[in-house]
Amino acid sequence: MRQRRLMNQINVVPYIDVMLVLLVIFMVTAPMIQTGNVELPTVGGVPQPPAEAMLVVVKQDGSLALKITSGSTERNLSSAELLRELRSALERNPQQSVVIAADKRVSYEKVMDTLNGLRQAGIQKVGLQTKAGSS
Repeated sequence: MRQRRLMNQINVVPYIDVMLVLLVIFMVTAPMIQTGNVELPTVGGVPQPPAEAMLVVVKQDGSLALKITSGSTERNLSSAELLRELRSALERNPQQSVVIAADKRVSYEKVMDTLNGLRQAGIQKVGLQTKAGSS
């Protein structure tokens, strides 16, 4: 009888097959896990803000303006002046509502800073003005 020699090499083909299967699994599942861009919905019907609402305008350069009634012109104010005006309006009318109209190119952080300032001033009724668009 012929004696068999021991094989002293490792067969790596099964390991390569397993690695290729794992690679395919990761390639398929990776796009599902990654977060993408956020697309905000457009608003079909935009309700009109209350007539007595004060309008805080956040311009593209980050400057602030205040428009008290719908017919008045807007006045450019600093953040401190804006808060002073809003506090005095709140003393006259505790239910005073405020609408923030921000340019679409202004940073989200600037809008949130403005919203935080309104909260610090004690304004409870705050809305965000949007533009009507198709869904």
